[in-house]
Amino acid sequence: MRIRRKLLLVLAASLVAAGLVAPTVGPAYAASLTEVTSFGDNPGRMRMHVYVPDNRPTRPAVVVAMHGCGGSGPGFYSGSEFASLADRYGYIVIYPSATQQAGFGNCFDVWSDAAKRRGGGSDPVSIVSMVRYVQQQYAADPERVYATGSSSGGMMTNHMLALYPDLFKAGAAFMGVPFNCFANAADFPPTSSQCTGGNMNRTPQQWGDAVRQAYPGHSGPRPRVQLWHGTNDTLVPYSLLQEAIEQWTNVFGLSQTPTSTDTPQANWNRRRYADSGGTVQVEAYSIQGAGHSLPSGGMAASAIAFFGLTDPTTPPPTTPPPTTPPPTTPPPTTPPPASGACRVTVDVNAWNTGLTENITVTNTGTSAVNGWSLVFALPGGQTITSGWNATYSPSSGQVTARNVAYNGGIPANGSVSFGFQATHTGNNARPSSFTLNGASCTVA
Repeated sequence: MRIRRKLLLVLAASLVAAGLVAPTVGPAYAASLTEVTSFGDNPGRMRMHVYVPDNRPTRPAVVVAMHGCGGSGPGFYSGSEFASLADRYGYIVIYPSATQQAGFGNCFDVWSDAAKRRGGGSDPVSIVSMVRYVQQQYAADPERVYATGSSSGGMMTNHMLALYPDLFKAGAAFMGVPFNCFANAADFPPTSSQCTGGNMNRTPQQWGDAVRQAYPGHSGPRPRVQLWHGTNDTLVPYSLLQEAIEQWTNVFGLSQTPTSTDTPQANWNRRRYADSGGTVQVEAYSIQGAGHSLPSGGMAASAIAFFGLTDPTTPPPTTPPPTTPPPTTPPPTTPPPASGACRVTVDVNAWNTGLTENITVTNTGTSAVNGWSLVFALPGGQTITSGWNATYSPSSGQVTARNVAYNGGIPANGSVSFGFQATHTGNNARPSSFTLNGASCTVA
């Protein structure tokens, strides 16, 4: 029987590779990231990828993991730890890919009127369709559905918890904003946003009312909320962490004073807000010195633990999971790709004395890049003031952008997106050349 099954798996893989069989028909028996091309109502015109671990319980939990602006589902799959943790704990991961073009492009819609209404349309309805698809296809547990995401994905995490409290059990938002922070699409780009401009300040009651009005008929329990933010984040200001705390503690009817504080790891300051029964409904992490670069190593594991998916009472996988924990630091840098084995596209949005620049690097080689640095020369008069999805040094002249903990890998034919905000003195041009790990890239 084993030999027969192996032969069937090899045959199936060959047919999929040849394009003769759609990879989304029937449950997968070999763990890999699979695109689902037809999953139901999709008003957001989103793409869906799903990761189904080999070893999982009969009714697995589901985690929806959402990328930041300019990213993609496959990019967040390869650049975060949620899939490796799924191998260990037996839950299914959905990786949506946004296609909305406000701000930096490929951002989740958290600004439109349709997206702010339960069942109103746009991206939230598409994400719900993805969850329903996985529940039907893999007999997933409807009582164990969770949301998480980084930046734009963190914003959508808070969004989904507000709109669909009956669907999600908990969420972990990295570098997000409170629900209903953005007025409209024009308010979304950081250069013109009232939400992320650094002066957003509403009362806890106002924030809480926004959530309650999203689904006025809801009278059941609310999903528990975990919030993460770097104290040096200037793209999505650190001050918005407090606004999100005020929103969710008000929704739960909790005090603004935490019931406990601690430091689980160096530079991780945690505040917890428990109800009268001792259940932590809201917890917030301030990451000292971190910019717009979360989640970094170990944070995905903390989110999964908050969801309860590491609890021994959780139904175990059908076979023992691997005991080796996922890596918490980026792997060593691979040898430089051959010249021409990378392609760079640049999108610049400039105004009077400032600009934002979004950079996408595509690995056009045949082997994966593990750990990357991209070198480019900023035009004269430009100075980087903040960035996302990479670290930058120095801030002017010849700059080196290096991967952060969660996006060090670029698979063959895969890409990674990152960017920065800068000031300029009149020259808002983009860099003319780029080198990835010492090799020249073509510039699209």
